[in-house]
Amino acid sequence: MDPDNPDPALIERAAAVIRAGGLVAFPTETVYGLGANALDAAAVGRIFAAKGRPATNPVIVHVADVSDAVNVTAEWPATAGALAARFWPGPLTLVLPRGPAVPDVVTAGGPTVAVRCPAHPVARALIRAAGVPIAAPSANRSTELSPTRAEHVVKGLAGRIDLILDGGRCQGGIESTVVDMTGTRVRVLRPGLITSPMLEAVVGSIDSQREPSTSTIARSPGQMAKHYSPHTPVVLVAPGAEQRYGERVGLLQNMPDCPTAYAAVLYDRLHELDWEGYERIVIELPPDTADWAGVRDRLMRAAE
Repeated sequence: MDPDNPDPALIERAAAVIRAGGLVAFPTETVYGLGANALDAAAVGRIFAAKGRPATNPVIVHVADVSDAVNVTAEWPATAGALAARFWPGPLTLVLPRGPAVPDVVTAGGPTVAVRCPAHPVARALIRAAGVPIAAPSANRSTELSPTRAEHVVKGLAGRIDLILDGGRCQGGIESTVVDMTGTRVRVLRPGLITSPMLEAVVGSIDSQREPSTSTIARSPGQMAKHYSPHTPVVLVAPGAEQRYGERVGLLQNMPDCPTAYAAVLYDRLHELDWEGYERIVIELPPDTADWAGVRDRLMRAAE
């Protein structure tokens, strides 16, 4: 479908699948999500089964507007309102105390819920037409590369889901920034395209030092050590390093020098290299700066 002007009839067909408890893969501005009715525990359970996702790994609830976020959370502090006003719709996920309507399966039984308002026209149209918030992790098998094209979804989930809305390539390329709003300061749980300096410009000093959780239940997606990984082993090297890694090596090279442009093509390029049957994929790490934090996070988890 046209990603900017989605066909209402196709959107309604997908919305009917969501309302009936089915699974729909759909594009967002970050990656393709695998969606189900967030208020239907059995439907969300199908997401976990299709992905092979651990029950301890919560999923993000997607809403069409700020007013819908208030309906799935128990608290909405001023800082959440300020961040939503600045970055929603967009690639920012807020972790807040969960509301009573949210099933345990969505939050992995934890006391908080991760919620965001996506910017992609297809995603927003689907949520509005379904009339319910949509729980949606990335539309791939657990720990594997996130999909940025519909064909990536087919590669990983064919036969496991009900419908795919093909809106072309996702423009953002990596998953949303996730921030915990339940402490005295905003804490970054997963870096992304919304950087720490951008957050600080809205809410002041934040805590960007991610600490290992002492709980077996994650507060948000993206906390597992191994994640966003191709089947081919990934080796990360320092800039300018000259080492031999064998003859059947795929190199991630000729990448953009801008972090947002790099992120936009990262998974696409890794999918291409993964299909080539190399022994390993070698990637030069980008700079260790705030604007590259999201990209570096994905690369380091891919290489675990």
